[in-house]
Amino acid sequence: MSVAFTKEESAETASETLLPDRPISPHPNLVTEAGLQALQSQLHLAREAYEAAQAVDDVNEKRRQSAVPLRDIRYFGERLRTAQLVPNPVSNDVVAFGSTVTFSRADGRVQTYRIVGEDEADPKAGSISFVSPVAKSLMGKAVGDVVGTGAQEIEVLAIA
Repeated sequence: MSVAFTKEESAETASETLLPDRPISPHPNLVTEAGLQALQSQLHLAREAYEAAQAVDDVNEKRRQSAVPLRDIRYFGERLRTAQLVPNPVSNDVVAFGSTVTFSRADGRVQTYRIVGEDEADPKAGSISFVSPVAKSLMGKAVGDVVGTGAQEIEVLAIA
């Protein structure tokens, strides 16, 4: 529809209110208990932001302020709908979803990460996604196992 037939100020305003959906991963949506709670919290915050935007009187500003919360509501709603809660591992014998694993790299660095779902992964905070290359190579490995070759070699030091 032409902008001339809407209450929008301009084509720029219209494009600001029609945000594309956030991309959804093709991988299974595995989550830890904390990840599930984080998704619920994010959905709640998006709904609050949308409700706050609805209180704005100016229609153009209301649309602008509603755009991101609406997109987030769709995203987090879908992520919650498809979430597959994975219980914490019952054993620390091998690396599994939810495990915290310490490993050493060929260059001498020692790193510790918890393997979690995609939405809760935050490497700076010590968690990586189960679909990351490092997590994929560590899954099913035990303490002392070495994976990779040469400069990419890593050894499992501990599993918690």
